[in-house]
Order: sequence, then C-alpha cells, then structure tokens
Amino acid sequence: MAITYAPKLRKVRRTPILVVENNPDQWLIIRAALAQSFPEVEPIWKNHPLQVLSFLDECASDSRSIPRLILMEPYLPNRKDGWALLEKIKAHPRYQLIPVVVMSHSEIVEDITEAYSMNIASYITKPTTYHKWVSCFQTLRRYWWEVVSFPTSA
Repeated sequence: MAITYAPKLRKVRRTPILVVENNPDQWLIIRAALAQSFPEVEPIWKNHPLQVLSFLDECASDSRSIPRLILMEPYLPNRKDGWALLEKIKAHPRYQLIPVVVMSHSEIVEDITEAYSMNIASYITKPTTYHKWVSCFQTLRRYWWEVVSFPTSA
C-alpha cells in the first residue's frame, strides 16, 4: 500500500489594505465583496479617525506592513472629521504616498472636487447592490494590482 502525503499548505501573506468606514453594515458588505473579488488582500477595518492614525503609527513603529491602499468614506459620520483625517494622511511624510480611494455615497460636486484637491487617487460613488460591489472591487483589483506601479515606500 502506497503512502500518500498531503502537501503542506503555506499560509499566504496577504497584502493589507485599510478600509475606513464608520457604518458596520457597509463594512460587512465591503469585507464580503473584497473576499470574493480581491482575495489577496487583508482588509483592515477602522471606523474612527483616531483609530486610523493610531493604526498607521503602529504600522510605522512596529515595522508592520503599511497598507498598500486606503479605501475611505469621508463622512465619519460627519464631513468635517473625514476631511480632516484625509488632510492629515496626505500631509504626513510617510503616509502621503499611500493611494487613497474615496468611496462615498456622496455625488456632490464639491465633495469630489475637494477630495481630488487633497491628492486622492480616485473617487468612487459607492455601489448600491452587492453584485455591483463585487464588480467594483474586481475592477479596482485589476487596476491597482495589475496595472499600477507603486512607490517602494507605499
């Protein structure tokens, strides 16, 4: 009788991306859609500006991987907090190179203009169905993982 060995499954290190979203229901949808369409990422959820800044500082000081991408809702829950957070991220010498993709329900022209004036990478209006979330993340994955070149420090 031949002995067969099952191959050892290596734990694959997934690339961290930071998801800044204050709505837990939205987070559940985002997490599920990312798992389905973007399996090589490890989404890290933060729902408050202070949590985001603390997490980024911990990454820098503990030599953990800085997120390769930030997906951010600018209304946390109010507009002032989210825009202040985005301004701090983009002003910080270590974090300013991390691409920030704003994902918001807002289609207000002033929001979109202000976001781009803060050097975001992209502004996406949040999808309205789960299927559209999956499709959005499949497109996002192709663009950010297969097309774009990142700076070495991001």
